[in-house]
Amino acid sequence: MTPPVEKVTPISGFPELLPAERLFELHVIDVIREVFELHGFAPLETRAVEPVERLVGKGGDTDKEIYGVSRLAAEDGGRDAALGLHFDLTVPFARYVLENAGKLSFPFRRYQIQKVWRGERPQEGRFREFTQADIDVVDVGELAPHFEAEMPLVIAEAFRRLPVGEFRIQVNNRRIPEGFYLGIGLTDVPGTLRIVDKLDKIGAEKVAAQLVEAGATDEQARLALALADIRSDDTSFVEAVRALGVTHPVLDEGLAALAEVIRVGAEQAPGVLVADLRIARGLDYYTGTVYETQLVGSESWGSVCSGGRYDALASDGRTTYPGVGISIGLTRLVHLLVSKRGLTASRSTPAAVLVAVVDEETREASSRVATALRGRGIPCEVAPSAAKFGKQIRYADRRGIPFVWFPGAGDDGADQVKDIRSGEQVDADATTWACPESDLRPAVLTR
Repeated sequence: MTPPVEKVTPISGFPELLPAERLFELHVIDVIREVFELHGFAPLETRAVEPVERLVGKGGDTDKEIYGVSRLAAEDGGRDAALGLHFDLTVPFARYVLENAGKLSFPFRRYQIQKVWRGERPQEGRFREFTQADIDVVDVGELAPHFEAEMPLVIAEAFRRLPVGEFRIQVNNRRIPEGFYLGIGLTDVPGTLRIVDKLDKIGAEKVAAQLVEAGATDEQARLALALADIRSDDTSFVEAVRALGVTHPVLDEGLAALAEVIRVGAEQAPGVLVADLRIARGLDYYTGTVYETQLVGSESWGSVCSGGRYDALASDGRTTYPGVGISIGLTRLVHLLVSKRGLTASRSTPAAVLVAVVDEETREASSRVATALRGRGIPCEVAPSAAKFGKQIRYADRRGIPFVWFPGAGDDGADQVKDIRSGEQVDADATTWACPESDLRPAVLTR
């Protein structure tokens, strides 16, 4: 009986990579993880679900995008209204700090590379399931401001090690627009921030119209847009803001804090950090410095790394744990590099060597060779069948495997290894042969 044909339909917003692309993604993860650990961030993984009440209370504009958790066979109809999938890694991290504060040493530095979920409309570069790579520092009561300057420097080091090309980390401080808006008489600071945050999406004219619709005067809208238009790679932005003639103590605090971040950035990562006063970030929990990162030449793709300072996200009512963090949108970054810049891995398997099989009776001998190579850290696989050697070589070539090992192929019965790219074939011993370092792991290639 012929089994029924099952039609497979992709689910938009839930990306799946081909093996070579996944190997490239793992390379990106390894580089990022190495840099995070070089800076002393400890690894952490939190659960996938959080109480819906906590997620909704911290989500800002993401409230409508939170996925609830369901059990299909539950007697109540399947929905457990108390739980939802986390939409970022900062909210669960803050909860983790509260639960484990007595076991942690502060300031606590952690990194997390993990899946998150958002029920937004899928489009190019935006997904419903994706991986983020976060670093955060939290402390008890107060957080030293120098951590706000450290975050983008860590990201700059990671990006310099990755094939991303030129990039810019745009920095603002939420107290600048807050103090500025209060100084011109706009009291709904969160609402104004959310509207101004749409500048890149809908343009200045529509932002101004929405501000007026929300209660601003034409002059207030003009000043809000003038503030958002200020950008510099040094501290000259302070004078540009002062020239708008607005004063407020909160504005003064924000300008001083951002100037220090930009000063440190100019000293330690020249040309990377830019003060950009239109950067707002939509999440409600940010209170200080905020970051967004764009790849030069791919600005239309949006930010591939963002974050900021939060002062009240983690609090048990008695003690507050302020923090600052920054998050790489790893899935978005990899998708950009793969689909737009043609990057991938040099092979579709980790194996550097294919051990050929002369015939099925001698497969164990080939397996012993593979075991010896693996024991010395050389990734390899044994040929799936004892086909003609030409076919086994083509099998390796299709997967990008650079070397094929032939047991007992030498004149005196010695093993031989062939570089199928150059055609060179030499005697070899599995206990001593050294795979070239450049071939040991898949390399990054442009297709």
